[in-house]
Amino acid sequence: MTPSNQPGAVTFIGIGTMGREMALNLAKAGHRVAAYDVRAEAVQALASHGIRAAASIAAAIEGADAVITMLPDTPDVEAVVYGAGGLLAHPPQGRLVIDMSTIAPGAVRRIHADLRKAGVDFIDAPVSGGPLGAKNATLSIMAGGDAAAFERARRFFSAMGTTITHVGDSGAGQMVKLCNQLICGINIQAICEALALGRAAGVDLQLLRKVLLGGSAASWMLDKLGPQMIEGDASAGFRIDLMLKDLRLVAQQAQETSVPLPATALVTTQYLDARAHGEGANGNQALFRVYDRMSGQERA
Repeated sequence: MTPSNQPGAVTFIGIGTMGREMALNLAKAGHRVAAYDVRAEAVQALASHGIRAAASIAAAIEGADAVITMLPDTPDVEAVVYGAGGLLAHPPQGRLVIDMSTIAPGAVRRIHADLRKAGVDFIDAPVSGGPLGAKNATLSIMAGGDAAAFERARRFFSAMGTTITHVGDSGAGQMVKLCNQLICGINIQAICEALALGRAAGVDLQLLRKVLLGGSAASWMLDKLGPQMIEGDASAGFRIDLMLKDLRLVAQQAQETSVPLPATALVTTQYLDARAHGEGANGNQALFRVYDRMSGQERA
């Protein structure tokens, strides 16, 4: 068996905004990386970085010590696991699958049980830090699953993140990520409201942000997304549509556990308003445009 601190062979499935940077960082760390995505052009663009492009899942996982998936939603991960030519039909050589997507905790537990029957370990390891964290290999990785499997996965995690935590059994990683997204959504809403109130009173928003960052209202969102809100830059990083998917998963979990989440419900309606106005592909900071519309400050 390859020592846990040595480079290995890893297959990366899902070469999107996050997945591309994560795969590149695995290659930079010395791992032998093969990549697969339904968009062949996304995979081919990595060939110049020493990443092997594969035309199918079966071809991608040949000789893999581990398979990592980074996909948009639960059905996408289920298709990779259960679909024709998927991971159940072609288990990786290293018998380790790591899903770094944000998906339903219940689906994670089903996948874990089914892969275990096939002799494959499964770790759910969603991430926080966004595209910038993916690019800089500074992601926070919250992993659920067997402790021994987590230790086997650690050498891959260390190439992509700086905060790497085993948070519990299968599905626990997704639960921690949903709590993270709940806080992020409400924090973005709070920033929008503060900027809207300050703007209405004629306060310089750049100065407002600077002062808030120096006190107890400081946050990652205010630091990273605040300038884009103020400038009206809606360019995509983490998209409105993806946050809505995560908030849907939060709401489903809240229903299952009978936990009332009134603030989450309110911010979800505002994200829905953003999508209804054609902003689903825009970045999270575009939530401020909801406040532009509500306060009669719509931008060209």
